[in-house]
Amino acid sequence: MSIPLVSFEFFPPKSEKMAARLWDTITRLEPVHPNFVSVTYGAGGSTRERTHATVKRIADETSLTPAAHLTCVDASREQVHEVAEDYWRAGVKHIVALRGDPPEGMGQPFRPHPQGYENSLELIAGLRAHRPEWGKCFEISVACYPEPHPESRGWESDLALLKAKQDAGADRAITQFFFEPEIYLRFLERARAAGITMPIVPGLMLQSNFTGLKKIAAQCQTSLPNWLHELYEGLEDDAETRDLITANVAADLSRKLAEQGVEEFHFYTLNRAGLALSTCRLLGLRPHPATQAA
Repeated sequence: MSIPLVSFEFFPPKSEKMAARLWDTITRLEPVHPNFVSVTYGAGGSTRERTHATVKRIADETSLTPAAHLTCVDASREQVHEVAEDYWRAGVKHIVALRGDPPEGMGQPFRPHPQGYENSLELIAGLRAHRPEWGKCFEISVACYPEPHPESRGWESDLALLKAKQDAGADRAITQFFFEPEIYLRFLERARAAGITMPIVPGLMLQSNFTGLKKIAAQCQTSLPNWLHELYEGLEDDAETRDLITANVAADLSRKLAEQGVEEFHFYTLNRAGLALSTCRLLGLRPHPATQAA
């Protein structure tokens, strides 16, 4: 198996202690030389300022290529453009364009801002149209679901939307997490048949707290196979063993996908360096001395 290309997702810190942990994670993962690292918004866009500060610091103080999540939640088009302009001036040229979850949480109806974008498709087109010169310089990633998401109207509708995102200017799609290779491979086959040619990068979850994982999976309707339940059974008080299982499950899934020709993976790190490093090492990806940003 050839050495894969990887990227990592972080979430912005809510406290000084969490900020220190995040920066330790970033520092430890920098020598892996990921393709990029993304930083999320909180629910309802609640961490917009912290996201911007984290992304800017990554751009200023590391050799990493940051990607900033940008959503339609609770913001006018003008405000969205201002955020994008701020990123541009900070040297951040990669946006993960998302509709975002309602402030009330997943499962609640999404109500767009009266002067805002209604969905990620409009957001992508709006970013491309706002500044024509961004077309060649701004990289835009989008989300997709290899299993029907909570608001799905069926595969035909879901794939038509993803194709429209591509046509509007998306460069890459990153999937919601999953645990069976067949789920991704079937989705990829459907997507290619629907005319979607952009890279579709599998998103892999590094959540070793199985109770937390079940909660997240229920919210986004991700299936958890029986064998996964059995692996974590009885380990509620054994974090060390859960971490070992989590890294091996992610690495095994990556290897099975690599055997089918997949060459790039996106890891949802939950700001934990150890699990990401363990998984990368199991894949044969070893850290090299980082080149610090000038």
